[in-house]
Amino acid sequence: MAEVTLDIGGRLYDVHCRDGEERQLQRLAAIIDDKTKVARRASAGLTEVRQLLFAAILLADELDELHAKGKAQGTFDLSPASGAADDHAAAERLNHLAARIESLAQKLAD
Repeated sequence: MAEVTLDIGGRLYDVHCRDGEERQLQRLAAIIDDKTKVARRASAGLTEVRQLLFAAILLADELDELHAKGKAQGTFDLSPASGAADDHAAAERLNHLAARIESLAQKLAD
């Protein structure tokens, strides 16, 4: 069993994986780290946990859009989005999703 150190959101995580999967795990961690940076730019002052939460939401939103697009076209394009325009769109989605989460949290609190 291999061990790899992942840098996500400025924090290091030591995780175990099967031998030979280290590069893939580091590549996936880099994608998550990129999303935490988008979350941090979109909403300054987020805690580490909320950065990771919003990174997960952004990734889930992208996956959902890809599934919907793939179903509509009969194919699945899993290439990651990149670029400043994509970052802006992701930030807008993040803000929209954050507002939805806050609304749900308020309803649960009431």
